[in-house]
Amino acid sequence: MSEINPKQVVLASGNQGKLREITAILASTGLDLRAQSEWQLEEAEETGLSFVENALIKARHAAEQTGLMAIADDSGIEVDALQGAPGIYSARYAGPNCDTTDNNKKLLDALQGIDKEQRSARFQCVIVAMRHALDPTPLICSGSWEGHIMQQPSGDAGFGYDPIFWVNSTHCAAAELATEVKNRISHRAQALQQLKALLPIWLLQT
Repeated sequence: MSEINPKQVVLASGNQGKLREITAILASTGLDLRAQSEWQLEEAEETGLSFVENALIKARHAAEQTGLMAIADDSGIEVDALQGAPGIYSARYAGPNCDTTDNNKKLLDALQGIDKEQRSARFQCVIVAMRHALDPTPLICSGSWEGHIMQQPSGDAGFGYDPIFWVNSTHCAAAELATEVKNRISHRAQALQQLKALLPIWLLQT
């Protein structure tokens, strides 16, 4: 059996937008980041009831199947007027075979007639790192990004719900932000910056 490079890490996601963001933000860590698609892995079944549980499920699955350290993301959007929905179901909000357009349309339809003041929302992200599939002390980091749901889409950057998410701090849609700006301030950026800060110490632990 060939020796595994200890810095080689599998990214447990099939979402190309997430993979681009994670790879860009973690580029300075020196880790050899590889998408799980290189191993033709099927997506893990997300049976958890929270972002933390689902991120752990995905990281453990990727580590188990590849024998490598794994990093997984679970994220979504919470809308206060919908009691936190779509939440952990954000990626499949409009059904099992839905796409981004379907999800955005369903969310806009659900908020039809609701004033801007009551359309508050936030993106949530949990990032989990596991040294191996049986890791009893995974590294768990999180980030939150406040805004509200717009009346209609705007912008063509980003992915997912970005075109209908108004960012309070920048006064524009997430899909109107330059990539380098989003990668500094988003929910995923916050979680990954925590990960970068804690990773060197965590990797020294047995």
